[in-house]
Amino acid sequence: MNAPSLAQSRPACRWDGEVLVLQVLGKPGSRRDAIGEVHGHELKISVTASPTSGRATEHMLRFLAKEFGVPVSAIEVVFGQTSVHKQLRIHAPKKWPRALAPLPKP
Repeated sequence: MNAPSLAQSRPACRWDGEVLVLQVLGKPGSRRDAIGEVHGHELKISVTASPTSGRATEHMLRFLAKEFGVPVSAIEVVFGQTSVHKQLRIHAPKKWPRALAPLPKP
């Protein structure tokens, strides 16, 4: 999977101080967990969990916690808990996923 360019990722990913803000397009029920391409202003994130009772969102948070090297408690769902369209805030990420082009802090 090709990493999105910095210009493409800006609408989907931005810094707010030490917090990384992600606009997410979730894809539950996928064959594998993966960070995909930027679609419009959202970063596509696929997860294997079904979209039943918020399981896909919880699974997504655990997946992203590993990818960014933070505890699940460091990821906040601002909106979209039960929607495919979400905004997430990742507090002080410790590492950067290979699937994403690095987004330098301002």
